[in-house]
Amino acid sequence: MRFETVLFDLDGTLIDSAALILASFRHATRTVLGRVIPDEVLLANVGGGSIETQMSVFDRERAGELVRVYREHNNAAYRRVETFAGIEAVLERLQGEGRRLGVVTVKSRPTVDVTFQVLPALGRYFGTVVTADDTERHKPDPEALLLALGRLGADAASAVYVGDAPFDVRAAKAAGMVAVAVAWGKIHPTARLEAEEPDVIVREPRELVDVL
Repeated sequence: MRFETVLFDLDGTLIDSAALILASFRHATRTVLGRVIPDEVLLANVGGGSIETQMSVFDRERAGELVRVYREHNNAAYRRVETFAGIEAVLERLQGEGRRLGVVTVKSRPTVDVTFQVLPALGRYFGTVVTADDTERHKPDPEALLLALGRLGADAASAVYVGDAPFDVRAAKAAGMVAVAVAWGKIHPTARLEAEEPDVIVREPRELVDVL
C-alpha cells in the first residue's frame, strides 16, 4: 500500500457540515454584533486555528461571547449532520486493507462527540481523534497531526493528511506528510486549495481509493 497511515479532517472532508457551520456563524455574528457579514468572510478561516481565533477576526473583545453563542447553535445543528456520499465506503476499504486511520480537527471535543453520536458508524474507523482541546497550537501548525501520528505509532514519511481547507494542506506539509485536498467540502473555493499546491486534489470520494 502507498500510505500506511491516513489522517482525515472532519468538517468538509468526512461530514457535510458547511451549511451548519455557516448558519452558526451567521447566528452568532448577528446576535452578538448585530452585523450581517458576507458568507465568504464568515467561512474564510474555517479550519484554521481554534474557534476563538476565528471569532477574534470579527471582534476581538467579544470573541468569547461569539464563541458561546456559536457553540450553542452549532451543537444543536450538528444533530442533523451527515457524511458525504461515498465516504464510508472509502473508510471501509482502507480499514479492511489494514491502514491506520485517524481524525484531526479544530472542532471541540463536545462537538466531535455529538457528531459521532449522530453518526455512530463513522467513529469505529478511527484509531485516534485529535480535537482542538488536545493541543495548544492548531492548523496550519502541525502539532495536532504529529500528535495523531504519535498516538498511532506512525511516522510522517508513510502518512497522508486528507482535508478540504488551505490550512490542512499547510499543516500536512509542515508535518512532513503528503497533502491531499478534497474539493467537495463547500467551505473553501477550489482555487484556494490549488494556490496551496497540495500533492493531489480529488473531486469525488471514490477518487481517494486510487490516490491512497
